[in-house]
Amino acid sequence: QVQLVESGGGLVQAGGSLTLSCAVSGSIFIINDMGWYRQPPGKERELVAVITIDGLTNYVDSVKGRFTISRDNAKKMVSLQMNSLKPEDTAVYYCNVKGTRWASNVDYWGQGTQVTVSS
Repeated sequence: QVQLVESGGGLVQAGGSLTLSCAVSGSIFIINDMGWYRQPPGKERELVAVITIDGLTNYVDSVKGRFTISRDNAKKMVSLQMNSLKPEDTAVYYCNVKGTRWASNVDYWGQGTQVTVSS
Protein backbone atom coordinates (compact mmCIF):
# COMPACT_ATOMS: atom_id res chain seq x y z
CA GLN A 1 0.00 0.00 0.00
CA VAL A 2 1.38 3.39 -0.99
CA GLN A 3 1.07 6.40 1.28
CA LEU A 4 1.83 10.05 0.58
CA VAL A 5 2.21 12.07 3.75
CA GLU A 6 2.17 15.84 3.40
CA SER A 7 3.35 18.42 5.88
CA GLY A 8 4.06 22.12 6.10
CA GLY A 9 0.72 23.77 5.49
CA GLY A 10 -0.65 26.51 7.69
CA LEU A 11 -1.64 30.14 8.03
CA VAL A 12 0.68 32.87 6.79
CA GLN A 13 0.39 36.56 6.02
CA ALA A 14 0.61 37.84 2.48
CA GLY A 15 4.23 38.12 1.42
CA GLY A 16 5.27 35.27 3.68
CA SER A 17 6.69 31.86 2.87
CA LEU A 18 5.83 28.23 3.48
CA THR A 19 7.42 24.97 2.47
CA LEU A 20 5.31 21.91 1.76
CA SER A 21 6.83 18.45 1.89
CA CYS A 22 5.53 15.07 0.79
CA ALA A 23 7.04 11.72 1.71
CA VAL A 24 6.20 8.58 -0.24
CA SER A 25 6.18 5.21 1.48
CA GLY A 26 4.85 1.75 0.84
CA SER A 27 4.88 -0.65 -2.06
CA ILE A 28 7.80 -0.57 -4.43
CA PHE A 29 7.15 1.19 -7.70
CA ILE A 30 9.07 3.41 -10.07
CA ILE A 31 8.36 7.07 -9.39
CA ASN A 32 8.25 9.24 -12.50
CA ASP A 33 6.58 12.65 -12.14
CA MET A 34 6.06 14.24 -8.73
CA GLY A 35 3.86 17.26 -8.38
CA TRP A 36 1.67 19.55 -6.37
CA TYR A 37 -1.92 20.45 -7.13
CA ARG A 38 -4.22 22.82 -5.30
CA GLN A 39 -7.94 23.33 -4.93
CA PRO A 40 -9.09 26.79 -3.86
CA PRO A 41 -12.48 27.08 -2.14
CA GLY A 42 -15.28 26.58 -4.64
CA LYS A 43 -12.92 25.94 -7.53
CA GLU A 44 -11.53 22.95 -9.38
CA ARG A 45 -8.21 21.33 -8.58
CA GLU A 46 -5.34 22.70 -10.67
CA LEU A 47 -1.74 21.72 -11.26
CA VAL A 48 0.69 24.02 -9.45
CA ALA A 49 4.07 22.48 -10.25
CA VAL A 50 5.54 19.22 -11.49
CA ILE A 51 9.04 17.80 -11.57
CA THR A 52 10.08 14.86 -13.72
CA ILE A 53 12.46 12.06 -12.78
CA ASP A 54 15.13 13.96 -14.72
CA GLY A 55 14.55 17.15 -12.74
CA LEU A 56 12.66 19.09 -15.38
CA THR A 57 10.09 21.42 -13.87
CA ASN A 58 6.91 23.11 -14.97
CA TYR A 59 4.77 25.65 -13.15
CA VAL A 60 1.38 27.23 -13.56
CA ASP A 61 1.88 30.83 -14.69
CA SER A 62 0.47 32.32 -11.51
CA VAL A 63 3.28 30.90 -9.35
CA LYS A 64 6.26 31.25 -11.66
CA GLY A 65 9.08 33.09 -9.95
CA ARG A 66 7.54 32.57 -6.51
CA PHE A 67 7.32 28.79 -6.05
CA THR A 68 10.08 26.21 -6.43
CA ILE A 69 9.53 22.47 -6.63
CA SER A 70 12.29 20.01 -5.78
CA ARG A 71 12.64 16.30 -5.17
CA ASP A 72 14.91 13.88 -3.38
CA ASN A 73 14.79 10.57 -5.21
CA ALA A 74 16.73 8.68 -2.56
CA LYS A 75 14.28 9.76 0.16
CA LYS A 76 11.25 9.60 -2.15
CA MET A 77 10.26 13.13 -1.21
CA VAL A 78 9.00 16.17 -3.06
CA SER A 79 8.89 19.70 -1.69
CA LEU A 80 7.32 22.98 -2.71
CA GLN A 81 8.96 26.18 -1.52
CA MET A 82 6.38 28.97 -1.67
CA ASN A 83 7.55 32.57 -1.40
CA SER A 84 5.77 35.90 -1.74
CA LEU A 85 2.47 34.21 -0.95
CA LYS A 86 -0.74 35.92 -1.97
CA PRO A 87 -4.30 35.53 -0.66
CA GLU A 88 -5.21 33.88 -3.97
CA ASP A 89 -2.76 31.07 -3.15
CA THR A 90 -5.17 29.98 -0.41
CA ALA A 91 -6.17 26.39 -1.15
CA VAL A 92 -5.86 22.79 -0.12
CA TYR A 93 -2.58 21.57 -1.61
CA TYR A 94 -2.25 17.95 -2.73
CA CYS A 95 0.87 15.96 -3.42
CA ASN A 96 0.70 13.72 -6.49
CA VAL A 97 3.02 10.98 -7.67
CA LYS A 98 2.86 9.20 -11.00
CA GLY A 99 4.81 6.08 -11.74
CA THR A 100 4.86 2.55 -12.98
CA ARG A 101 4.40 -0.71 -11.10
CA TRP A 102 4.64 -4.05 -12.83
CA ALA A 103 4.38 -2.29 -16.23
CA SER A 104 1.16 -0.51 -15.22
CA ASN A 105 0.79 3.23 -14.73
CA VAL A 106 -0.05 4.26 -11.18
CA ASP A 107 -1.21 7.58 -9.76
CA TYR A 108 -1.23 8.38 -6.05
CA TRP A 109 -2.48 11.36 -4.04
CA GLY A 110 -1.82 12.74 -0.61
CA GLN A 111 -4.60 13.65 1.78
CA GLY A 112 -4.15 17.38 1.27
CA THR A 113 -2.81 20.16 3.44
CA GLN A 114 -4.45 23.53 3.95
CA VAL A 115 -2.59 26.71 3.05
CA THR A 116 -4.26 29.95 4.08
CA VAL A 117 -2.78 33.32 3.16
CA SER A 118 -4.25 36.31 4.97
CA SER A 119 -4.23 39.80 3.48
